[in-house]
Amino acid sequence: MLHTVNKSPFGNGTLESCLRFVNPGDVILLLEDGVFAARAGTAKSALVAEALKKNEIMALSADVKARGLAENLIAGVKVTDYDGFVELVEKHTTHAWL
Repeated sequence: MLHTVNKSPFGNGTLESCLRFVNPGDVILLLEDGVFAARAGTAKSALVAEALKKNEIMALSADVKARGLAENLIAGVKVTDYDGFVELVEKHTTHAWL
């Protein structure tokens, strides 16, 4: 399963809701303001680092760059482009966390 999170974890509980229901091996894609969850050194960093033990977490490159986060991501978070996003959607059933 592919879980997409597009809301900032600092103003919304979407990330936490996603992490409560995600199964080991599922992929989490952070996009739009959801990419703020991938930023190292924040109050949410430990939560994301723990999730990385069981899940692949990816962030959409255009959104990472637009928000100036490219140099400060949590180790283990992978960055993907739009083509990679399309491949994930083709490969997995998708659940959008709004």
